[in-house]
Amino acid sequence: MREVVFTRRGSGWLPQVIRANGALELTLAAGADANHEPRMFTVPIGEAHLAVIREDLARHLLLWSALLPLCDAAGIGGGLDEEAAVALLDPVLLSAPTDVDALFRRIRWDRSRLVAHGADIDLLERGQVCAAMRGASEQPDERRAQEHQAARRRAERAVVLGPLDAGILRFTGQYLHGATVPRRLPDAVDPTLLPQVMGVIATAEQACAGMRIGLDPRRGNRATDKRDWERMTATVDAAVRRAYPELVDDAVRSVSFLMCSEAADRSRNTPAADDEAADDHPGGDDSARKTALSFTDDKGGEQTWLRGGPRTASAAFWDFVAGRSAGDNEVFTIEDEERGEGIQLLFYADSIARITTVRPGEAGSAPQYRVEYRLVDGIGGYRTLVGAFVRGGCAALDQHGPWTSDVAEFERARRRRDDR
Repeated sequence: MREVVFTRRGSGWLPQVIRANGALELTLAAGADANHEPRMFTVPIGEAHLAVIREDLARHLLLWSALLPLCDAAGIGGGLDEEAAVALLDPVLLSAPTDVDALFRRIRWDRSRLVAHGADIDLLERGQVCAAMRGASEQPDERRAQEHQAARRRAERAVVLGPLDAGILRFTGQYLHGATVPRRLPDAVDPTLLPQVMGVIATAEQACAGMRIGLDPRRGNRATDKRDWERMTATVDAAVRRAYPELVDDAVRSVSFLMCSEAADRSRNTPAADDEAADDHPGGDDSARKTALSFTDDKGGEQTWLRGGPRTASAAFWDFVAGRSAGDNEVFTIEDEERGEGIQLLFYADSIARITTVRPGEAGSAPQYRVEYRLVDGIGGYRTLVGAFVRGGCAALDQHGPWTSDVAEFERARRRRDDR
């Protein structure tokens, strides 16, 4: 039979005391199991321990802080080191404050729980844990604990934030976690500081005006062009550092991250047909424009495109790539069977081949093809070549050379590029 003997109501995860089969136990939830559910641990305690836990919130919190590392050490399925847990009971709950302070200088303990429940951070830093908990509260302030943890991580990197640095990080939502996708949160900034923060943002916006981050269908439907991202980052970083040399790297990176994320979102929300609007520009030999194309990949995927449909050829092809490209599927072909020509995109080698039929197969003989290769510089280079082929076939690719039919020379050129 189990009954709850003592719990602090409304206090979240604070350990409670139960009586099971006549014996007192402290129960606490900590860590997670294989299903990401909290694990429950129990520690046998005595009546004297219960009395302190019931009457002294600070000691209750200190015991919790001391036990949590033991729970974490148990992992997703291991058992609690009960002997070590029991050994903490008397020193934490029944010892003099100076002895408790000395104990906490020797053991691992969870600082964030104490900070969340109102610990005096300066006293904690000086090792005076008992004094630090005099103003403790049953109700946790998790935001306080998160901000303290973020400050400690920055201190470990010797990063000291000024008011403007902190304002920028709060504006972008990256004060707590630098990997968080940035947003614009003006309400999170002190109103007196907001105009300065907006001045930094305006500098960044002016620097990258007109720049864009395209999509990279080689990595899926929503992946962005890494080179475009790096180019915009460098541009924004340089402009912000020139205008505000006092800003720390964390703040500058936060601003460029915001600009790049917003640019990437604009691209993701732009219809693919608009992204390939170059397919429809006037000029050139319209008779060479493709009326029917087939798309294939290395895994047997195939799709036919017909002129006059709802999608441009390039848009349809890149959608085909985005839906099927993978680590083991990096060769895609566009073929015009009627004209006997096509291009093969070799993503694994950052290169492309153009293939033209020199002599069709006749009387059972195999057709003869001319295959020429060139290196490609990123997804932007691929888009240019695909668009040129769609508009004018292999002949339109002449201006995008050099092309070579010498496979050995092409491989040497590829290795020289990869070695740079």
